Amino acid sequence: MSERSITTDDGVRLWTRSDGDPDAPALLLINSLGTDLSMWDPQIAAWSEFRRVVRFDQRGHGRSSCPPPPYTVEQFGRDALAVLDAHEVAAADICGLSLGGIVALWVAATAPERIERAVFADTAARVGTEAGWRERAATVRADGMGAITDLVLARFFSPDFLRSGHASVTALDRTLRAASVDGYTGSCEALATADLTGLATSVRAPSLVMVGGADEATPPADARALHALIPDARLIELPGAGHLANLERPERFGQVVRAFLTRQPVPDEEVVRRA
Repeated sequence: MSERSITTDDGVRLWTRSDGDPDAPALLLINSLGTDLSMWDPQIAAWSEFRRVVRFDQRGHGRSSCPPPPYTVEQFGRDALAVLDAHEVAAADICGLSLGGIVALWVAATAPERIERAVFADTAARVGTEAGWRERAATVRADGMGAITDLVLARFFSPDFLRSGHASVTALDRTLRAASVDGYTGSCEALATADLTGLATSVRAPSLVMVGGADEATPPADARALHALIPDARLIELPGAGHLANLERPERFGQVVRAFLTRQPVPDEEVVRRA
């Protein structure tokens, strides 16, 4: 394991971490809105057995710097490419969830030579509405992160998991309340205008679209729409999981991604559709 910060061309400092054999094929992980690279902790031990796992805090998140808003999905995507460059990775598998999934979609579509296989988890080509994201940003600016934390947790987790008192819920509650207002609102504004519907058809990497069956933020209908846009894709639903499916069903999420990346049969518990 190694940790270090890198600096992008526009002066943003990004905190990065690499786990696993440095000579193994690379897997780049991209976190969701309001989280940090620790959201992938449940999968790291298993995935670092067969990949060099590189992850980072997106701008405005975690230990990365928070430049003044607005942000764009293109900026987030160029940050991801800068992380690959800094770690001397010519091409990698990529896995992003929610906002991270949109960023992964941008990277796979605009820099196809850098991506071998792609996983787009609990995401969509267009997430939510412009009015909804701008309203959330305005609420956070006026009243702070505490004003929306309960709402976000209710959209991130299924009701049963949210009530369970699981450590993942407690940890995310703490992370959200401590999040940067500039980082969070800048990311909301990026999502307000992001529509990658046209770009998604340009993805050439073999792709896996994953969604929790109880995901309210990007429901299965959004995943089906994204799956239909990508030329070489399969779709898997994780029954009962909410928006952060990798936290609610960590073992199954990890197994499915590992099978896809290593070209093994995908576990058949889930609904699988191939393009």
